[in-house]
Amino acid sequence: MTIIYTLDLIGTFVFAISGMLAAANKQFDVFGASVIAFVTAVGGGTLRDVLIGSQPVGWMKDLNYLAVIVLAVPVSYFFRPFIQKLRKTMFLFDTIGIGLFTILGLQKTLDLGLHAVVAVMMGAVSAVFGGVIRDLLSNEVPLIFRKEIYATACIAGGILYLILGYFQLDYNIKLISTVIFIIVIRIFAVRKHWSLPLIK
Repeated sequence: MTIIYTLDLIGTFVFAISGMLAAANKQFDVFGASVIAFVTAVGGGTLRDVLIGSQPVGWMKDLNYLAVIVLAVPVSYFFRPFIQKLRKTMFLFDTIGIGLFTILGLQKTLDLGLHAVVAVMMGAVSAVFGGVIRDLLSNEVPLIFRKEIYATACIAGGILYLILGYFQLDYNIKLISTVIFIIVIRIFAVRKHWSLPLIK
């Protein structure tokens, strides 16, 4: 669980940086960019917890999440040129983040006794809705509403996690297998330009 917790914090840190970079591209001031970083990092998990009635929401019970967001702000501000050169690394951590957030959100929903279908939905909400809020506040069409495979990968990963659950596998094996599955889908989707059909 320590490794999972550490990866969760790293994912939060990377999401916060992505929010800062998006805000910088829109020439927000430091305060505005900090708000975007915050909602990108914890917006999905906050929305999930509100929807499933888990309160107080996760980041309010563990200030380490706020700490990594606060850390991401100056790191993004002072090292933005260097970070932008690490786009492939950031993409990988972002993909690990959505995979991890998907399963943590899904499992948390299952633990409350909610239906598996709802759990898959909440897993996707955990992973992608921080980005949705970021894009909306930045006056952009959210990524999940465009043709790129993003939320679909989370839903597919959530379904795989449930299937693996029927075989009563160890939690860590299920989590790692599902995160790798989501990473593979995202990487192939980007490299092969996979997309859902557009409505014209």
